[in-house]
Amino acid sequence: MLALFKNLKGDKAIWGIVALLALFSFLPVYSASTNLVYVKDTGTTIGHLVKHGVLLFLGFMIIYAVHRIPTHYFKGLSLIAMPIVLILLGYTLTVETNIGGVSANRWIKIPFVGIPFQTSTLASVVLMIWIARYLSKIRDAKITFKESILPLWLPVGLVVGLILPANFSTAAIVGILVLVLCFLGGYPLKYLFAITGTGLVLAGMFLFVLFKTPEVLPDRAGTWKSRIETFIHPENASADASRQVNYAKMAVAEGGLFGKGAGKSVMKNILSQSTSDFIFAIIIEEYGLVGGLGLLFFYLLLLFRIVVVANSTKTVFAKLLVIGVGLPIVFQAFINMAVVVQLFPTTGQPLPLISMGGTAIWMTCLAIGIVLSASDKKQEEPDGLNIDENNPLEVLSGQL
Repeated sequence: MLALFKNLKGDKAIWGIVALLALFSFLPVYSASTNLVYVKDTGTTIGHLVKHGVLLFLGFMIIYAVHRIPTHYFKGLSLIAMPIVLILLGYTLTVETNIGGVSANRWIKIPFVGIPFQTSTLASVVLMIWIARYLSKIRDAKITFKESILPLWLPVGLVVGLILPANFSTAAIVGILVLVLCFLGGYPLKYLFAITGTGLVLAGMFLFVLFKTPEVLPDRAGTWKSRIETFIHPENASADASRQVNYAKMAVAEGGLFGKGAGKSVMKNILSQSTSDFIFAIIIEEYGLVGGLGLLFFYLLLLFRIVVVANSTKTVFAKLLVIGVGLPIVFQAFINMAVVVQLFPTTGQPLPLISMGGTAIWMTCLAIGIVLSASDKKQEEPDGLNIDENNPLEVLSGQL
């Protein structure tokens, strides 16, 4: 074990923040899992805690393995992974999946082990690596929109388009983060403005269809419409539509300044997503405003360290890679918190490293491992260095 700790590379502050968030997650997960045991009659609190611990342990093994990979290797890996994630996303749309008796077409089951896998989480990480590779390649070149359609916008359109039918919020978040990364990567502003304007027009048309004829849209369109209506006009929302939102607000109100104490939440027993989407409400109820702001501080600290790492890297690709895979972690955390305090419509986004979940934890750990890889200067290959011709992946990465 000591040898394992000695081999930890990269930014020690990020290692510490991630470890603290993971350790803290056991408290709210154990507390909120009583909802699964006594209300939904699934397993035991210890069983859910052990499952969460196993997922986190495997997640940290992913971080350890990935952070040992030289950063420039991810260029070649993105070329291999992109076709795979497109196939997985397409396959996900064709499979009828039920988890706990509820339709969950955003997931597929991993063969032999039966663990649900949300393919969009992997696709979003791979897409960001793909974009970082492309933007670093054209950094000093004059590029036209036509030239970037096939290598950049076609993969973006395919990934976002395949995620959209089953997971509107994730598709929207990925689309926004793609634009942010392209802006930071120096993609021509005139094209970004045009794409953003077109996106806003399409979003307006989509909302018009959603509210006028939702039956022509995917099955989840009714859920999207209900969530938007509840957010805009909560006073007119039906009891079923507003129930979880109201419970979350009650949990926040009950928390006060210092909270009721660990394990003493009442709302966890009636808040259906208390272990995942609304776990932040349980945290505030039990640890108060102080606990909620403390958690927010650690995510802001993680964002700060991600920016520091990006700024200290030697290559354009590494800078864009760190921002591309690191920013979504913190962005997702902010959205989860904003939903709980009613600053954002319900999205179904878990709280990274805190929420009880499945492979979403692993994909977060994958992204963290990539950031840590870039933060280790010894593993970063500066532009122009010699490439090992006996390593096909290194040759492919160096050429791209």
